[in-house]
Amino acid sequence: MTDAKVLDIAAERSAAPEVVRPVLQRLVEQDAELLPRLIDGRELSELGRAVVAVAEASNALGRLCVADPAAAGVLAHLERPLGLDAEDERSLVHAAQLEGLRIAARDLLGMEGLSEVGSSLAALAAGVLDGAVRFAADGAGESAGLAVIGMGKLGGAELNYASDVDVMFVSGHDETAAQARRVIELAREAFRVDADLRPEGRSGPLTRTVESYQGYWRRWASAWEFQALLKARPVGGDAAVGDAFAAAVEEALWDRSFSADELAQLRSMKARTEALVDRRGLTGRELKRGPGGIRDVEFAVQLLQLVHGRFDPAIRGRATLEALSELGAAGYVSADDAAALAEHYRFLRTVEHRLQLVEYEQTHAVPTSTTARQRLARVLGFSDGPEASAMARFDAELRRRLAEVRAIHERLFFRPLLESFSGADAVMTPEAVERRLAAFGFADARRTAAAVEDLAGGLTRSSRLMGQLLPLLLDWLSLTPDPDLGLLGLRNLVVHRHHRAMLVASFRESPETARRLCLLLGSSRALSEALSRNPELITRLDHDEAFRPAGRAELAAEARQRTGRAADDEARRAQLVRLRQDQFVRVASRDLLDLEDVGGVGAALTTTAEALLEAALDDVRSRVGYDGSFCIVGVGRFGGGELAYASDLDVLLVHGDDGPAGDDAAALVAETLLHLFHGTSPATRVAALDLGLRPEGAQGRLSRSVAGFRLYFSRWAQTWERQAMLRARVVAGDGELGARFLEAADAFVWGTPLTDDQVAEIRRMKARIERERIPSGEDPEFHLKLGRGSLSDVEWTVQLLQLRSEVAQSSTLAALDALTARGALDGDDAAALRASYVFCEHTRNRWHLVGALPGGTGPGDALPARSADLSRLARSLGTTPSALRDEYRRVTRRARRVTERLFYGIDDA
Repeated sequence: MTDAKVLDIAAERSAAPEVVRPVLQRLVEQDAELLPRLIDGRELSELGRAVVAVAEASNALGRLCVADPAAAGVLAHLERPLGLDAEDERSLVHAAQLEGLRIAARDLLGMEGLSEVGSSLAALAAGVLDGAVRFAADGAGESAGLAVIGMGKLGGAELNYASDVDVMFVSGHDETAAQARRVIELAREAFRVDADLRPEGRSGPLTRTVESYQGYWRRWASAWEFQALLKARPVGGDAAVGDAFAAAVEEALWDRSFSADELAQLRSMKARTEALVDRRGLTGRELKRGPGGIRDVEFAVQLLQLVHGRFDPAIRGRATLEALSELGAAGYVSADDAAALAEHYRFLRTVEHRLQLVEYEQTHAVPTSTTARQRLARVLGFSDGPEASAMARFDAELRRRLAEVRAIHERLFFRPLLESFSGADAVMTPEAVERRLAAFGFADARRTAAAVEDLAGGLTRSSRLMGQLLPLLLDWLSLTPDPDLGLLGLRNLVVHRHHRAMLVASFRESPETARRLCLLLGSSRALSEALSRNPELITRLDHDEAFRPAGRAELAAEARQRTGRAADDEARRAQLVRLRQDQFVRVASRDLLDLEDVGGVGAALTTTAEALLEAALDDVRSRVGYDGSFCIVGVGRFGGGELAYASDLDVLLVHGDDGPAGDDAAALVAETLLHLFHGTSPATRVAALDLGLRPEGAQGRLSRSVAGFRLYFSRWAQTWERQAMLRARVVAGDGELGARFLEAADAFVWGTPLTDDQVAEIRRMKARIERERIPSGEDPEFHLKLGRGSLSDVEWTVQLLQLRSEVAQSSTLAALDALTARGALDGDDAAALRASYVFCEHTRNRWHLVGALPGGTGPGDALPARSADLSRLARSLGTTPSALRDEYRRVTRRARRVTERLFYGIDDA
C-alpha cells in the first residue's frame, strides 16, 4: 500500500473527510519530504495522527498547518512547550498561535484532560499578557507598576479556546492607563481581551490603584462583581502590585457576609438569562447559559462558596472542578452529586471546546446543521451504528446530561438541609445549616425545620413525588422577599386536606404552578391571605391568560348577578369584596410575575373599581326606587385611569336637574352607595370612596345636579378645583348625564386662560403640601409620593403645563406624550418626568404588596427605613437596598430639576 493510499484511507476514516483530505494534499504538495514523516508503515505516524486530529476538528487550525511551515515541527514534538520570551510583538503572537496549536493537538489526541487543557490555555494567555506588558512599558522598567488581573475563566485557569480573556488592570501609580490600552491592543492580536468587568464597565477608568478598587468595593460594587472576584488572580505585570491586589480581594470577599439580598439578586439575574435563552429558541442547544448547562454547575459552586467560604477557606478554589471537589469533600454537596456534576461538566466543556475549535468562534450553541452536528459528534468520539447515527447518539447523550445537571442544580442547595432536618446521616454541621438558611433568607433554622417537617408530612402523605419536590420548593421560596412568610403560607395551605389535594394535583401537573405560588406567598402577606380565601385561583397560576383580570362588562355582569341574589347589605357587600379580592389576586400576581407594567396595573385596578361601582349603583337605585338620572365621575388617579393598590377612589356624584325632590332622592342614593361600599369596618370595605374633592368639601352635598355644579364653577370654585377637573371622567352611571357634566367641567377648566396669579396660587399650594403633607414616621428623603422629584412633582408639573398649553388629557403618562407632541414639553424633560413617575409608582405598588400588614393595612408611601423591610422590597424588585435608594435618588433628582424649572420657574442658571 502506498503512502498516498494510507493518507487517503486516514482521511476517509476521519470525522470530516471533506476537510481533512485537502489539508493533507496541500501539505504534501508544499513539502514532498513531509509525506514519509506522516506515515509509519501502513498507519499514520504520530505526526500524521496529530495533523488529522487538528484538521478534522478545526478548519482554523487546518489552515494554520497549511499556511505556517513551522506548524509541522510543533505537531511532531507535542511534548515541547513553546516559550513566549519573544523579542518583538510579531514573534510573541506567532509563538502564541503555535503554542495554541500544540495545546489543541494534545487535547484532541487525548494527551491532556479538560483541566490540563484549560490550565494550559490560561497559562498561554497569561504569557501573552505578561509579554504585552513588557512591550508596552516603553523602557520604563519590566512593568512600570502595572499588574494584569485575570478574571473569569482566565482567573480560574480553565480557559476555553475562544473565551473572552477577561482582565482588569491595577496600577502602582496613576499614569498607566495608556500602557494598559497598549497591552490590550497587543494582546488582542492573539486573544479576545475584554476589560469590561472592571468597576463601572466601559465607562470606568481602565486602571485603578488597589486603594481605588477597595473604595469601590466598599461603596458601589454589585453582587455579581463580588461573585466575579472569586476567580480574580494576578496573571502578568508587576508582581508586587498584583500580590497587593490579591490580598485586597481576599479581604473584600471574606471579611464580609454575603447577604440573602445579594444571593437572590444573582439568582434572579441567572433566571433572566435563561429566559432570554428560551426566547431565542436555544434551550436544549445552548451549552453555557441554558438549563442544565455549564453555568448551572459554575453558578451553584460559586454561590456555595460565597455562602460558606467566609468560614471555610478550604472551599475557595478558583477553578470550578477544584472547588466542586472541595465542596464535596466538606459535605456541602453530596459525594454522588459532586461526582456527577464533575463528570457532566467535563463533557459539556469538552463539547464547547470542540464547537469553538472549528473556526475559533465564541459559540456555545450546538449547530442546527446536520452536517456540522454529525462532524461534531464524530470528533467527540461518537460513531455510527446499526441502531443510531453518531449524531443521534450525541443528541441523546447531550439531552441526558443537561437534564441530570439541571436536576442536581435544582436540589443542590437544600437537599443536605432536608437530610439534616430529618435526622439522616448528613455531614453538614448545625452551624453550616444555619448559615445557609440565613444566607438564603430563612431567618429561624428551628422554625424552618418545623415548617419543613409539617410540609413534608403533608405532601408525602399524598405523593412521594411531592416529597422529592421539597428541595425545589425551598429553593423557590428562598428567592422571594420573605422566605419565612412563604414557607408559612405554603404550610398553612398543605395542612388543610382539601387544599393539600388540590396543591398536589396542581404541582404534579405543573411545576411552574408551584414555582409561581412560592413567589407569591413569599412576596405578599395580603396576597397570601387572599389566596387562602380563593384557593381555586392557584390552579390557574401557570396560565398567563387564565388569570388575566376580567373586563369591565364581564365583571359588572357577574357583580349584578351576585348582588341580585344576596339577601341583605352584608351579603351584597361580601359578594363585592370577594369579587374585588379575586381581581386583586389576578392583578397582583401578574404584577409580581412581571407580566404587567405600571400602566397595565393601574388600568386593571381602575377597571375593577369601575365595574364594581357600576353594579353597586344599579343595585342601590333599584332598592331605593330612584328613577332619575345619576352618574359617578372619577377624579384624581381614578379619573386618570391609573389607580395604585393604595389609592382611594376620588369621585363626584352627579344627578339630574330635578329640583329639591330630586336632590333629596339623589342624596339617599349617595348615602346608600357609600354605606354599601364602606361597610362597618375596614375588613368589610369594598373600597374607600373619597368625596373630598366635591364642592365645599366635607360640608358640601354628597350629590349635586349639573346645574348646581355649573353654578358653583362659575361663582365659587377655586384654582385648585380647576386643576382637579383636568382628570374628571365618567366612570359609572348615566352616560348622557355624564357628558353634560363634562361639558360644564370643560367650560370651567378651559374657558379662560390661566393667569399669573393663578399660577402663583398653584405653586403656593404645592409648596405647602411639600411642607405639611408627609405623614409622621415616613422618610421625606425617600418618599415615593410626596418627595422631591417623585409622583406629586410629576403630576403637578404636568397639570400646570396642561392648563397653560390647553392640553386635555386625564392620564399623567398620556398627558406627557400629548404635551411633547404639542411642543409644550422638551423630549428630554418628558423622559425625566416619565422615568421618575414609572419608578416611583412601580416601587410604591410593590411596597404595598410586600409590606402590607395583616388585614391589608398599607405600609405607607416611602421607601422603608427599617433595613429588613427595605431588604424585602429590594429583593422583590430584583435589586439591593443600596441600589434601590441610588435609583430613587437618580430618577427623582432629574425630575426635580425639571419641576423646579418648569413648575416653579427657577432658572437652571
